Amino acid sequence: MTGEAIVPGPVVTALGGGHGLFATLRAARRLSTDVTAVVTVADDGGSSGRLRSELGVIPPGDLRMALAALAADEPDVRTWTETLQHRFGGTGALAGHSVGNLILAGLTEVLGDTVSALDEMSRVLRIQGRVLPMSPIPLAIEADVGGLESDPRVSRCIRGQVAVATTPGKVRRVRLLPSDPPACPDALDAIERSDLVLLGPGSWFSSVIPHVLVPEQLQALIQSRARKALILNLAAEPGETAGFSAERHLHVLSQHAPELTVDDVIVDSSSVPDGSEREHLCRAARRLGAAVTYADVAEPGTATHHAGKLAAALDSLRAVGAGERSAFHSTPGRESTSWQ
Repeated sequence: MTGEAIVPGPVVTALGGGHGLFATLRAARRLSTDVTAVVTVADDGGSSGRLRSELGVIPPGDLRMALAALAADEPDVRTWTETLQHRFGGTGALAGHSVGNLILAGLTEVLGDTVSALDEMSRVLRIQGRVLPMSPIPLAIEADVGGLESDPRVSRCIRGQVAVATTPGKVRRVRLLPSDPPACPDALDAIERSDLVLLGPGSWFSSVIPHVLVPEQLQALIQSRARKALILNLAAEPGETAGFSAERHLHVLSQHAPELTVDDVIVDSSSVPDGSEREHLCRAARRLGAAVTYADVAEPGTATHHAGKLAAALDSLRAVGAGERSAFHSTPGRESTSWQ
């Protein structure tokens, strides 16, 4: 008796940070059991900022969120996941700290490095993929911001992820400090072996753009044979992207990484009305080498992506077009039949 062949899902790498990456990972895990999260490491606020300052560790908050997104959905694991996400109350030294942040900081000290700590926590949570930092060292974000001086043509330099995310001015450009940070070697390997690479959504200047500012990681993205999809935010964020159109988000990415191309831009259909806005967005996408896919991907009444709807939109990419856009670029020597 011949059984039906089991077709593996795509090898997926998702880049981002915070709640945006959490949403992407919840969608990606519906498509594949081989999902790697590559997470920004520039947070300097809240529990993460305190642990970074006091212990010199990579800020653990976004890494913890990614672990929770990929954790197995089993009763005993759910207890662990809920505990990792639990935040202490009160007014003492632990007030405001997430349990998972403390565990990751402790595991990093015990095991000697962040990647080993994340792999150990992934084992406890029965994660089939991996969670990795964008860089093995904590980074800082610096931005040129207009509108903070009496002369609107003058920019002020501000530093720190929280400062950039909450500025009342207009962010024009961001940089990482140090300016040439090392990439995480395992993250580069994940990008190289991927069938599908996802970037966004999330805080554009502090969670998405930083991924193209690590030189080795940008080169890995440029050289990758994977299909690359950019997932746009459902709405502009107060502070760093206030007033931004969907088109403007693409221009900003191009300005920071002019050599980067992507294959697809996924946009919530209700966030960009028919007419000139869609025409402008399509032109901006073509400059990135991309086609725009409009789909209902939002939780009703919110600015949050719905995991099931986003997964369906990602799954539909393999059926788009009749030419080379209809398939992910497969890596020689590995079976990924359903995505070819």
